[in-house]
Amino acid sequence: MNLYRSARAVAGASGDDVIDWKSTAEAAKAATDPGSIALAPGEREAYARDVRDARDGVRSVSGLEFDVPATVEIQNRHHWIDANVATFERVMGTLEDHAPSGAFPAVARTLNTGSMTVLLSFLGRNVLGQYDPLLLAEAPDDDHALYFVRPNILAAADALEVDPDRFRRWIAFHEVTHAAEFGAAPWLSEHLEQRMEQGIATLSEGSFDRSAFRELDAAMTVVEGYAELLMDHAFDDEYADLRRKLDERRQGRGPIQQLLRRLLGLGLKRRQYERGKHFFETIAKARDLETASLVWEGPAYLPSHSELDTPKAWLRRVDR
Repeated sequence: MNLYRSARAVAGASGDDVIDWKSTAEAAKAATDPGSIALAPGEREAYARDVRDARDGVRSVSGLEFDVPATVEIQNRHHWIDANVATFERVMGTLEDHAPSGAFPAVARTLNTGSMTVLLSFLGRNVLGQYDPLLLAEAPDDDHALYFVRPNILAAADALEVDPDRFRRWIAFHEVTHAAEFGAAPWLSEHLEQRMEQGIATLSEGSFDRSAFRELDAAMTVVEGYAELLMDHAFDDEYADLRRKLDERRQGRGPIQQLLRRLLGLGLKRRQYERGKHFFETIAKARDLETASLVWEGPAYLPSHSELDTPKAWLRRVDR
């Protein structure tokens, strides 16, 4: 980790865009210890086995037809930053297309590059696993991606005082549930992309499209909540202690980390987990998992914001 080199990379931001992405990647990696991916004997196969078992378990309980990405990557923190710089650049492209030049574009570029550096550095040190549906990719037929950030998984397991193999397996099951969702709903990526582009475009024009962001939030609540429901049924071990310890660790962090989590909307993600899980638990209890899976039939089957809080209203609307 070299904070001087990181600051120098930010200060040297250049180009015509509102963010210098090359400098962002360089600065974020300079500020972040990459960690090791020197795998122990049998560890690579253990990752592969966890993913296969998760796929089979989720298929069995959900009845969904899907497969996991052809490539499953075991990454260090720098690998994750490189992969996600590309993602952020795609997502922010809409903003760049509409961004005003301003009186001091070089100053704005440096500030924006610094902000993205802080964001990617923080996430790079904390993300455990990621299913990436490649939103806004230039080649929409590219395979989706599944990442495991090994140094973060080991560090979190050590801090939580839990068995690292069991913790890794839990992460694998959670990420594979997301693969199941996007596999069962080929329209979901485009649905999220449209709301994301619409919301970012209006922000760059100085307005706020509340409808687009509410629809995006509702869809992500469904994605996170359904994943939690599948985890409850598919994971082959009790995991309440893992969830509790992870939440306690997040809440016990220092004020700067807590502020970053709020600014990054990570508290919102936890709310999406809880709200979405309550919605699907209610549906599964009233009917079954097959009925809960109706959300993937098409955009019209997604619950509205109000229906997320009144699951039986959604059930009355889609009941066949």
